[in-house]
This record gives sequence, C-alpha cells and structure tokens, in this order.
Amino acid sequence: MARSHHKDARSHHEEPDPAADPKKLRRGFGWIAGLGGILVIAGLVGLVYTGVATLTSMILFGWLLLIGGIIGLLHAIQSRGTNFFWLGVVVAALNLAAGVVVIRHPHGSAEALTMFAVLLFLTGGVFRLVGGIVVRGPQFGWTLVQGAFGILLGVLVLGNWPSSSRYVIGCFFSLALLFDGLGLLATGLGGRRVVGLMTADDESKHVQPE
Repeated sequence: MARSHHKDARSHHEEPDPAADPKKLRRGFGWIAGLGGILVIAGLVGLVYTGVATLTSMILFGWLLLIGGIIGLLHAIQSRGTNFFWLGVVVAALNLAAGVVVIRHPHGSAEALTMFAVLLFLTGGVFRLVGGIVVRGPQFGWTLVQGAFGILLGVLVLGNWPSSSRYVIGCFFSLALLFDGLGLLATGLGGRRVVGLMTADDESKHVQPE
C-alpha cells in the first residue's frame, strides 16, 4: 500500500500543467510568426532597393566565407598530424581569400556571381527542354515551360550584363527572404490557430453540464 501510494504521489507530482503547454506553444508560434513578418518586410524593402540589397547580400556572403574559413582553419589545426590537415588548410585559405575579395570588391563579385547564375539558367533550361522532349513524361508541358523560362531569364540577364548585376542578386535575395518569411508567417499563424482550437476544445470538454 505504501509503495502504491508513493507511485500515485509521484505520478501526480510529475503530471504537467495542461494549461502550460498550450501557452508555450502559442508563444513559440508567435515568435515564428514575428520572424516571418520581419523577413517579409526585409524582402519587400529589398525588392524596392535592389541595389542596396545586392550590396548587402554580397557583403554578407563575404563575411560568411570569412567566418567559414576561420572555423575551417581552426578545425584543421585541431586535426594536425592527420591526412585531413593540409586539405583543411587549403580549403580554409580559399574561403578566407574569397571572403576578402568579395568584401573588398562587392560589385565585381556581384558581376561574377550574376554570370554564374546566367550559366545555370541557360544550362538548366536547355537540359529541361531536351530532357522533356526525350522523356515525354507526365509533366511534359510543365517541364518545357520551366526550361523555356530558364533560357529566357538567362538571355535577358545576359543581354544587360554587367549592368544587370546591380539588381539581379539583390532581387533573388529579396525574393528568397519574402517567400521564406511568408512560409514562417503562415506556419506561425496557423500553429497559433490550431493550438487555440485545441485549447478551446479541451476547455469545452472539462465544462461540467448543469
């Protein structure tokens, strides 16, 4: 009897508060929705000021390369005496050098990155067109549209290069922020709504009929 009473007291002590978890969930989803709203605003501002967004994204990219190079160098030093050491040093040195170049010459780096994006658009569009014509799968029409759009986008950007590098990277960066923000905003608001419905349903079940 004493053991069973101890188990009952222990289980009663460890039972979570039913009202605490919904509050924490709503607060967590609220933070997600707030972050999504900030990203949406940043994306919209970036679409208006694409030149500033391009410059900001390139500087951010350069600092990420620098930080990655420093971390890789520290990891290589910790692995000295192994076969990974020299490979890690070379990769870290390349990241550091690339980061310095991007930060000191963001406009030239944007031009090079824009040309790389043009090559990706053109090659990806050609492969989609050829693959869609050869395979003729269930998504035949959609594959052709994607391929044609990629080639058209690559030709338009290439036709205005290097002046197009002033807004292409910033536009893509801003669109990525906008869509990520919309996704987080929808997740946060939807999660808060679901938690609210579940909480209301639990409260209605605990109401005793008169």
